[in-house]
Amino acid sequence: MATAKRGVAEVATGAVIIALALGFLGYALINTGRDKTSGLHLSAQFDNIGGITSGAEVRLAGVKVGNVSDVTIDPRTFQAILGLTVRPDLKLPTDTSAVISTGGLLGGQFVTLAPGGAAADLADGGTIRLTQSATNLEDLLGKFIFNVGSLADATQKTLQQKSPPR
Repeated sequence: MATAKRGVAEVATGAVIIALALGFLGYALINTGRDKTSGLHLSAQFDNIGGITSGAEVRLAGVKVGNVSDVTIDPRTFQAILGLTVRPDLKLPTDTSAVISTGGLLGGQFVTLAPGGAAADLADGGTIRLTQSATNLEDLLGKFIFNVGSLADATQKTLQQKSPPR
């Protein structure tokens, strides 16, 4: 009899766990990749967007003001085009710039907006013309190592030229 009660308890526990897992799965499927934020739809072209994907944050002064809604490629220029959705209450000047930024050494990437000083504002469907692409950490590290090696070679040659012959 104790074995039957234990079996029923195990089956009930398993059913609750499966129901919770299905609930989490349903929530994730419903909310993943969908931006519920209505707002100003803008676009910006970049030579390199790094690891930016749809859903990445758009920030202004460090505050999240929107999301990346779409990532495509221009077949003529081979540049990446980001679709951005930002809060509708923001009146961004036409000379606003967009920069691909990274949250620290291991942080995720996001788009940072920097408003300019133009009198006119970007309209819905407008394009941000001033952009700065993502900085590739591996490229920077490679350049640094190359420059340190070149500096060491130049220093060694200079020291050899200045030392008196033996």
